Amino acid sequence: MNHDHDNHERREDAQRTVSRSKAVMIGFLLVIAYFLWTEHRAHVIQFLPFLLLAACPLMHIFMHHGHGHGHRHNEGDPSKDMNTKGER
Repeated sequence: MNHDHDNHERREDAQRTVSRSKAVMIGFLLVIAYFLWTEHRAHVIQFLPFLLLAACPLMHIFMHHGHGHGHRHNEGDPSKDMNTKGER
């Protein structure tokens, strides 16, 4: 009976170690991100207008599939075309 209790405590210790390692990893990543931002802020900010312009065609390419333009898979079967919303 005591053996089950020992395994339960070891699992908690393992989970605690994993959560501590995740917290340490997040802390290191935050420190790295802070120093990268403070040291390279001038280089990043000068490209922000270009990123805004690049976002327009990228959003058009990746988000255009949601409208259903040009994606007719069932052209030969009119009964399936009537069941889809907004398309005939």
